[in-house]
Amino acid sequence: MLYVYGSLMPLRLLEEIRFWKTQEKEHTVVIRELVPNLEPQYVKLLQQWESVFAQTEATAGQWIEAVIRSNGAVGPELWRQVDALLQRSAAQSKEFVKQLFALLEQSAAVRSVPTAPTVVQHIIRESEYFLGVLQAVLTSPTEHTYRNEEQAADRAESISPDGVWNDPPLREKAVPIGGHTLPQLPYAYNALEPYIDETTMRLHHDKHHKSYVDGLNKAETMMAHARKSGDFDLIKHWEREAAFNGAGHYLHTLFWNVMAPKAGGKPSGPIAAQIDRDFGSFEAFKKHFTSAADKVEGGGWALLVWSPRSHRLEILQAEKHQNLSQWDVIPLLALDVWEHAYYLKYQNERPKYTAAWWNVVNWPHVNERFVVAQQVKWAPY
Repeated sequence: MLYVYGSLMPLRLLEEIRFWKTQEKEHTVVIRELVPNLEPQYVKLLQQWESVFAQTEATAGQWIEAVIRSNGAVGPELWRQVDALLQRSAAQSKEFVKQLFALLEQSAAVRSVPTAPTVVQHIIRESEYFLGVLQAVLTSPTEHTYRNEEQAADRAESISPDGVWNDPPLREKAVPIGGHTLPQLPYAYNALEPYIDETTMRLHHDKHHKSYVDGLNKAETMMAHARKSGDFDLIKHWEREAAFNGAGHYLHTLFWNVMAPKAGGKPSGPIAAQIDRDFGSFEAFKKHFTSAADKVEGGGWALLVWSPRSHRLEILQAEKHQNLSQWDVIPLLALDVWEHAYYLKYQNERPKYTAAWWNVVNWPHVNERFVVAQQVKWAPY
């Protein structure tokens, strides 16, 4: 996953470590909440892991601040610290995976909850993926190469814009800085069965989406403090936090609304005509969109967007939430292909998930967005 950035700078390495340790920390909480009668020894073990991951997460954050304050003057000592943190992070994840396998084998409480083994297997898979990322770093070029690459310009990271399309009065009310909230689902947690299961929807909405809302609010609050104090030493870090969490929040808000019970099928109205115009047919569009979703590297999204500049629809991928996006577009339809969106039901078979997802696409909502988005047209270049 690190390679999507295009360079292996210490700041990006540290951000990646912190991101994964945050995920692993949250996973310890997910297991405890999913299995309320978990044996005391395993509760204690997961609490200890939560503390370990939190400490590593905090250490990565401290080094992030140190790198930012160094104004690019990264010396050998810092690289040694980064290497040590990489090694420690890998060792933690290896042991965590080992103990989760033991939990699956030995915990009667886990086996008593039908979905729990699948959740734990998913968590193991995510930590193993992180280990694969770290292994690539640990066997990649030397610190001298890293320092040379650090001099390269950062690749632009963008957030696809989003908005409220079907309730104009709400557009007049600004969200206060740090005041984003988790939107309610527009249907029950089990409403998309059998295509998307209730347990996945609860974890996806209540845990994952909520973490993006919290992260965005924190980033906005810290940037507001920076404006008041005039201290912008950490602004690059908080801008990245706002990009990642903001895009995650906005895309998930769209994602919930472009699905509905008893939906799917072919679109009608303006969006159907535009799809035929830009892709040749709905079948050609569906094949392209599905392939794009299936082939997103790691976690990310497939998106149908309106381009006000080119005056046509386009299909894009996004890695994580914001990488590889285009600035000048408006998203209409979004499919989340992070593993947490489908692993409980489909395990590692993403194509089965994307095929099932077409049965819940809420085309009337996509039409509403398109009608408004189509009014935005800029000079074509």
